[in-house]
Amino acid sequence: MSVGTGNAPDFRGARCVVTGAGGFLGIHLCRRLAASGAAVHALGRVQPPALTDVTWHRCDVTDLAQVRVALGEARPDFIFHLAGVVTGSRAIEMVLPTFLANLAGTVHVLLGATEVGAPRVVCLGSLQEPDEAIRGAPCSPYAASKYGASAYARLFAEIFALQVSIARPFMVYGPGQLDLTKLVPYVMSQLLRGKAAELSSGRQTFDWVYVDDVVDSLLATIWSPGMKGATVDVGCGVLTSVRDVALGLGRRLGAVDRVRLDVLPDRSLEQTRQGDIEATARLIGWRPQVSLEEGLDRTVAWYRERFAGQRA
Repeated sequence: MSVGTGNAPDFRGARCVVTGAGGFLGIHLCRRLAASGAAVHALGRVQPPALTDVTWHRCDVTDLAQVRVALGEARPDFIFHLAGVVTGSRAIEMVLPTFLANLAGTVHVLLGATEVGAPRVVCLGSLQEPDEAIRGAPCSPYAASKYGASAYARLFAEIFALQVSIARPFMVYGPGQLDLTKLVPYVMSQLLRGKAAELSSGRQTFDWVYVDDVVDSLLATIWSPGMKGATVDVGCGVLTSVRDVALGLGRRLGAVDRVRLDVLPDRSLEQTRQGDIEATARLIGWRPQVSLEEGLDRTVAWYRERFAGQRA
């Protein structure tokens, strides 16, 4: 298959592996790839009912033997490595789970990719990683594990000639996100059940990016030439406060009065940065298409349908 010509990505007939396929982003990516005509090999521990047009491989990336078997069976042209533990918790109990899933799991996938013939690979970075130019302490075990995983991806690109790149999504949101530790699903689930959403001051700002735009960016990243070892930011390039997003959700539901700010303490050491979208556009030709207002409209419509009849 011809790739990296600079044309629009064409995955028809391509064998694509998606790790973490049962997660929020994984489900969206698998559906897009299947709709484009790719042969999708979905890797994960539990197959979600939402995924049907894929070949499922029960695989825990913390187990190198399972990764080798799954990649050997899939014989991929492309690997989208999304699997991992995502949490902002600073609890010491999260050190081992994030180390095993995010750091060891990434190394296992990179080793397996090299062994099956060096397909193109894209790994997920994180906005919580310390900046590469200005060294700083990671703000959580998760951030440290993702920082280490990105370093290993660059190692495999430089030393072992693996065609691997890193896409660093910022604050992803959208339909299908059900992790109640995340702002949008937490606020939506509380308000749609007639409860209050209790938050911190909400002054913290983030670069919010809609899930469909993230999927587009992953396809563009893995397809584009000259990306070995490169990192691209995936965001909208604008910082918006937690307060504004939460109140925006409240306004759409007529429940602003139940968005309770200044109830919880603010988190320290939280990373605040906006994506360098101009650099990303130069590297992979991608720009976000969905504005925050449109994205929140779509997301609220999905949650309304999801939580219909569940008001407490």
